Amino acid sequence: MSDLLTLLEVGAPVAALGGGGAYLRAKHPAAFWCTAGLPISTARLLGTYGSTMESCGLTVQPSRLRALLVQAATRREVRPVPPRRGLIRPTSTGMRVRLRLAPGQEPADVAASAERLRHAWGVHAVYVSEVKPGVVELRLVGFDVLRKVRMPRKTEAGFLKVPVALREDATAYVRDYRTIPHQLTLGATLSGKSMFLRHLVAGLAPQPVALVGIDCKRGVELAPFAPRLSALATDPGQAADLLPVLVRLMEDRYDLIKARQGIAPGTPDEEIASDIWGLPESERPVPVVIVVDEVAELGKGATMLRAQLTGRVCHRVNDEASAKMALGDIAPEAVVAACGIAPERPGLAVAGDNSGGWSRIRTPYLSLADAAAACAASAHLVPDVPALDRFRPVVPAGPTNPPFSLVKPLPVTG
Repeated sequence: MSDLLTLLEVGAPVAALGGGGAYLRAKHPAAFWCTAGLPISTARLLGTYGSTMESCGLTVQPSRLRALLVQAATRREVRPVPPRRGLIRPTSTGMRVRLRLAPGQEPADVAASAERLRHAWGVHAVYVSEVKPGVVELRLVGFDVLRKVRMPRKTEAGFLKVPVALREDATAYVRDYRTIPHQLTLGATLSGKSMFLRHLVAGLAPQPVALVGIDCKRGVELAPFAPRLSALATDPGQAADLLPVLVRLMEDRYDLIKARQGIAPGTPDEEIASDIWGLPESERPVPVVIVVDEVAELGKGATMLRAQLTGRVCHRVNDEASAKMALGDIAPEAVVAACGIAPERPGLAVAGDNSGGWSRIRTPYLSLADAAAACAASAHLVPDVPALDRFRPVVPAGPTNPPFSLVKPLPVTG
């Protein structure tokens, strides 16, 4: 009987602790990481660093001087030397550590062993980035951060920069219009495109830019943002009238650049640099951001524009051909990743660029009401662009409260 009581006294707390840990890991992975995952993974990294690097082929033979000193001091066999490790910096989603590579090593060698390092140290993923020549940073992610998206507190915000999603390495995916002016976003119904658009418009609303929307589906996607839009076309006819105006607006800016640079008026446009950012701020025209919903509805050959669109974001698609259209010319692995997006994870997408790099991202939830409220609160920031005045949407007055009655209602009796 005493043995049974002892077993219950010891086993019950252990079972409760194990069950609580399993629940915490499943339902609250960030809390589990901070309480248990981080100490365990740190101990694994510190205890197995040398052997793990050696098994991954990331060690080099020591210099002759070091070999002589080791033999003279300890008389032990001289073992290969791993990259010099810096301090471990814990984060809310993982940890970071910098490595100084030995002569002859390159960042690609470490990146090729990322999967082995993940298994050895018991983390969800390992990402490698070059900090400077000879130094790389390992970003260890402790859990699947895309399962429940929480944007970082500090993101790379700024003019024409909008953090719209979270990358799988726990960093923010920032839509930077100055670096990548054009982008194609596609996906099936209920895949998360609308959520991506809400974050994009709500992030641009408080900035000094002109927002132009073309939504040929009667404006069902962009009409809620009408208070902040400088122009809105809701059918092909309106789009056909608006697009030439935008082209003339672009040509006027070409002329402005040529006049500022002293270029002859007859110089072809392709021979000048069409960069308004080189103009003084006092002469720089307001940037215009154009959002086109369902670009295929504007006419034949619309998909041929893909070659001119540097940024690519592909949500869940219904066929492989759509994923290839978006990402096929970037990386074949990105196509496979896009085709593997599950329907129960809306907002999950694959983002790529012309450098061949790609990553999984997921947009956090943002209600349509909150996005529309952000646009309404920024309605006074709509810039003055006379060419777009006739296309500015008419915003109806908000609903009025019902009149208050002073008569006390009486119950109905039969």
